[in-house]
Amino acid sequence: MEIKIINENKKQFIDLLLLADESEAMIDKYLERGDLFALYDNGLKSVCVVTRESSDTCELKNIATCEKWHGMGYGGRLIQYIGEFYRDKYKTMIVGTGEAPSIIRFYEKNGFCLSHRIHNFFTDNYDHVMFEDGVQLVDMVYLKKEL
Repeated sequence: MEIKIINENKKQFIDLLLLADESEAMIDKYLERGDLFALYDNGLKSVCVVTRESSDTCELKNIATCEKWHGMGYGGRLIQYIGEFYRDKYKTMIVGTGEAPSIIRFYEKNGFCLSHRIHNFFTDNYDHVMFEDGVQLVDMVYLKKEL
């Protein structure tokens, strides 16, 4: 298993990033200003983007694993890696997500706890109704992890 930081041609990963964020326009808002990490294990398995939000906080903006590799631990391994990578640079990592129970459980399993929410984020910022695990996404739920 190898994790690489990608500094050039980040858009080559757009198909995978779109699994976690359905809007290419939204991805474009953070992709170039963020650090892109790609996890390889006999081929690309998972990617994530992390941005600087303040002097002591970074945000996990996007994390996606190829669908056929879901449940194999690649997402968790990537979160562990970036936590170690940013430990000396930031105090806290945050992540915003929809209120789907399986996604919340994934982040909690990886050391995050509930922080706050932005009401109507998905309905205000996307041009279509979005669902995850049968749940309509309305509010952005933020979780945080102390590094």
